[in-house]
Amino acid sequence: MAGILDIRRRIRSFANMRQITKAMKMVSAAKLRRAQERALASRPYARMLINVLKSLVSRAELFDPETGEPRHPLLAERPEKNILLIVVTGDKGLAGAFNANILKAAMKFIDSKGGINIEIDAIGRKGRDFLRRRFKSAGPHSAESPTPSGITIVGEQVGVLNKLEYSMAADLAAKVIKRYSNKEIDSVYMVYNEFKSVIAQRLVVERLLPIEQVGEVVVAQAEEMTLEEKERVIEAARGAGVGLRPADTREADAAATRFAAAPVDYIYEQPASELFSAMLPKYVGIQIYHALMESIAAEHAARMTAMDAATNNATDLIDSLTLAMNRARQAKITKEIIEIVSGAAAS
Repeated sequence: MAGILDIRRRIRSFANMRQITKAMKMVSAAKLRRAQERALASRPYARMLINVLKSLVSRAELFDPETGEPRHPLLAERPEKNILLIVVTGDKGLAGAFNANILKAAMKFIDSKGGINIEIDAIGRKGRDFLRRRFKSAGPHSAESPTPSGITIVGEQVGVLNKLEYSMAADLAAKVIKRYSNKEIDSVYMVYNEFKSVIAQRLVVERLLPIEQVGEVVVAQAEEMTLEEKERVIEAARGAGVGLRPADTREADAAATRFAAAPVDYIYEQPASELFSAMLPKYVGIQIYHALMESIAAEHAARMTAMDAATNNATDLIDSLTLAMNRARQAKITKEIIEIVSGAAAS
């Protein structure tokens, strides 16, 4: 009897866990849809900004005709001696291997830049905690174990992804631009989970500075989703009512592209070079903002997939325990019948 009661207790426990994981899956699905809508709503502004900059490129002298040096400091390329790496992770767990994969990619990039001074700016609690245990910090927190020389944590931002605002990305961009313009750092990279749709995700290390070409993304390292990961996320998305493919914005993109390619001599109130210099920092801010929004959407998608897998595992365990309980009950009943029959035969 104790064995059956114990199995029933475990079944109730797994049933409660299944309710929790199913609720968390639906919450993550709702947050994922909102994150996708926000990313889509900001896309026209970003696209038009890029095309305005492309239009200015053809009308402004970006390089000195005598020396060939770029007139804007963000276009200047230097040998990489000091690198700033922005690592974007989540603040919470229960998202499968989302945070672990990002940190693994960050460590791989750091190893590939051996012998170069690397400064790390951690966005997200999970990445901050992981990196703080391995590398020395420029702040009041110091590493507990020996760390490789030349790798330092110079900044950490926790809790900003819960309610992301453009002002946060703009402030980060301003700090990065100031340090790059003062030649304190020679390049800026950002590692995050790029999210285009539920089935179009990849882990990338993107170079933000120097800007090689406006509108072109320079990817230093990338890792695509495996077929198994795509199948899991598709199954979770279908069960939660999340769209699998991104919205079709080809017409809007084509309309914005025509602005930059139009054979029209625009009259600007300020010189084209002055406008370009003023708008280029906004372009860096938009890049950071989009990366953060895509990372948020990817985290919700990962948590939705992880909770769907946990719900399915709980269901399988409940079925297995129910079968075991039925067998135990049947064995108990059979034993009682045998005892009754044996007693009757003996009398």
